[in-house]
Amino acid sequence: LASEVYIHQSRANLKPGFKGKEFYWHSDFETWHVEDGMPAMRALSCLVMLTDNNACNGPLMLVPGSHRHFISCVGATPDENYKESLRQQEYGVPDQTSLQWLVDKGGIRPVVARAGAVVFFDCNTMHGSSGNISPWPRANIFMVYNSVDNRLNAPCHGLKPRPEYIAARDPARSLEPLDAVAHG
Repeated sequence: LASEVYIHQSRANLKPGFKGKEFYWHSDFETWHVEDGMPAMRALSCLVMLTDNNACNGPLMLVPGSHRHFISCVGATPDENYKESLRQQEYGVPDQTSLQWLVDKGGIRPVVARAGAVVFFDCNTMHGSSGNISPWPRANIFMVYNSVDNRLNAPCHGLKPRPEYIAARDPARSLEPLDAVAHG
């Protein structure tokens, strides 16, 4: 990100065995730009796998190379969309033609790895996940790092800002490397 960073957002994504829900294709930047006022694509997601993520338990799926193409989503995002979108994304999702074009260019790569694995991906990467109907739970945590030079503005189209616990609007300071803290 070529700058100091702060944590824009962190969350747990849990898919219990037999009943974990799917999450439709989307780019996080689309939501962060419209609902949070993030000005540019200068954020990075860090995924930490707390359980094994296998082909059967609803792993995250990425479209390689999609971060190079911003797909603007159609329709107006309603105020307080976060109350529903964190369970099921209805707004801020790509149209099928654009999604097909991205997948034709880059394919789909499921993120399958053992517990403890860490994956970083760009905020504009198209991603989603299928439901978990297997007996194996799938649990991941996400931390989103945003450039301090990319602090949030007012959300688009007069939307109310999402709560601070979802989108850090006023971070106290940038993160410091552990060695700087230990020797500091």
